[in-house]
Amino acid sequence: MPIYEYRCTACGHELEVIQKVSDSPLEVCPACGAKTMTKLVSAAGFRLKGGGWYETDFKSGSDKKRNLAGEAKTDVPAKTDAPAKTESKPSSGTPAV
Repeated sequence: MPIYEYRCTACGHELEVIQKVSDSPLEVCPACGAKTMTKLVSAAGFRLKGGGWYETDFKSGSDKKRNLAGEAKTDVPAKTDAPAKTESKPSSGTPAV
């Protein structure tokens, strides 16, 4: 469940509350009892890590689009436009036994 921050516009009291996304926002200040609580916009408390995510916020220059999982190196040979050579053997006319 996410943590939401609230501030009372009447008394300035601030608090953090763990709520479900589907819960309605707080209205009543626990300090002064006024119905003047407002939800604050704050930074997320998590980072996306692992393969497939790009970390661009903390990079500079050429590292800006580097994948966190790194470059995957494979041993697959490069594809060429030349047709593959196949060796053909002349048939002897009689099937092999």
